[in-house]
Amino acid sequence: MCGVLGMVASQPVNQSLYDGLQMLQHRGQDAAGIVTVEGSVFHMHKGKGMVRDVFRTRNMRNLPGHAGIAHVRYPTAGDAASTAEAQPFYVSSPFGIVLAHNGNLTNTTELYENVCNKHLRHINTRSDSEILLNVLAHELRREVTDNDSFLLTIDNIFNAVSQLHKRVRGAYGVVAMIAGYGLLAFRDPFGIRPLVLGSQTDENGHKSYAVASESVAFNGIAYDIERDIAPGEAVFIGLDGQFFSRKCGGNDQPSPCLFEYVYFARPDSVIDNVSVYQSRLNMGITLAEKVKRELPIDDIDVVMPIPDTSRPSAMELAHHLGKPYREGLIKNRYIGRTFIMPGQATRKKSVRQKLSPMETEFKGKSVLLVDDSIVRGTTSREIVEMVRASGARKVYFASAAPEVRFPNVYGIDMPTREELIANNRTTEEIAQEIGADGCVFQELSELEQVIKDLNPNITAFDTSCFSGIYLTGDIDEAYLQKLSDDKASLHKVTTGQIHTSIGIDNNSEEDD
Repeated sequence: MCGVLGMVASQPVNQSLYDGLQMLQHRGQDAAGIVTVEGSVFHMHKGKGMVRDVFRTRNMRNLPGHAGIAHVRYPTAGDAASTAEAQPFYVSSPFGIVLAHNGNLTNTTELYENVCNKHLRHINTRSDSEILLNVLAHELRREVTDNDSFLLTIDNIFNAVSQLHKRVRGAYGVVAMIAGYGLLAFRDPFGIRPLVLGSQTDENGHKSYAVASESVAFNGIAYDIERDIAPGEAVFIGLDGQFFSRKCGGNDQPSPCLFEYVYFARPDSVIDNVSVYQSRLNMGITLAEKVKRELPIDDIDVVMPIPDTSRPSAMELAHHLGKPYREGLIKNRYIGRTFIMPGQATRKKSVRQKLSPMETEFKGKSVLLVDDSIVRGTTSREIVEMVRASGARKVYFASAAPEVRFPNVYGIDMPTREELIANNRTTEEIAQEIGADGCVFQELSELEQVIKDLNPNITAFDTSCFSGIYLTGDIDEAYLQKLSDDKASLHKVTTGQIHTSIGIDNNSEEDD
């Protein structure tokens, strides 16, 4: 995924954006960026790498203003290594707009031809987020053209989002700043990607607002959760702090991505009024029942998680099986998440750097390993080999998620079926591929029920990577093949950082 954050406050926001962005670091480690606004002037700094590496004190001093947006990225579209694709993106007309986007669009070619190419809008990268920005800019310009005063009204803004929803297909949680006006945030009509609203009231009664991909971003900046942004809803917070919202299209109920609860979101987040931590505990309960049905329980000596995401599920599973819970795999916290590292070779090498087995916990034991999911199988295979080499008598494997059999086109980097270990394989064949003595996967219906039990108002989900059902209705075999071909052709390069100021006060000098 990517992570987005936007704020309008009564005090400078640069430090709060930085702090909130660090809380969203798990959603992307490829690049980070912050834009602040002073009236009609944008100040931007972005670059490749972790938040702590991209921003220095001198960069923070060059980000003044009481409003701004921020982004952490891992690539799902475009060039993974290009600094030019670090977000936020900027377009000069109308008014000046910066935008940050979490998700993935599925009709970028159509949008490019019908909006960007047809209306002479230049696209400088391969990112669908830059196309999304230009679609928004195009719709805002149409609204202003019909307004004799050439001033943007609240109706203009929400009408533009309504038209954008009609044009754009895919998944998106968006924050954008319009120079001289304020912060705009909106969520895709299905609510596939998360977006949550928070606020803070200071001692003088001034109310500040923030919008983020996950509620955990608010923990580090002392904001309170107000509510989730509804599917198809847009909110606008003026630079004076006035708040507006409107349903601009979409469904009455969200269809959130199940993989958020399984893996991506932090456990201390609440998404669509569902505690991610509680959902993972409950996944362990339902998974335990299936383990009882499919594995020789008496042959299991100990249950162990593959850290960190699977811990809650593993703890509950062990409790319900009446088996000891142990931690035999120790994580090196200074190694990045292997799931979002591009390239199989890099992921495989990273596993042994990231996890270290304690032989005393494995020697002579039959172990049930619990992970959040099995995607490509590279990590699982390496872990099983490590556990056996540490003296385990038998190794069983349980996944808190169902088999990942299909590509996800809405913002998760699993674009080709050929890379997925469950593609055209049975559970027994998957166990053989990863070297396990047995393998158990969560049932999709039971995973859905776990979330429904925690929020009965959620009646549908994006289950595409498990079921092959794509909510936007525009994904066919030709689309999936093109996605596979496009990924294979992407080249990987390394570039530096970008620091710019855009507007009347075009000061880009950095202090020593």
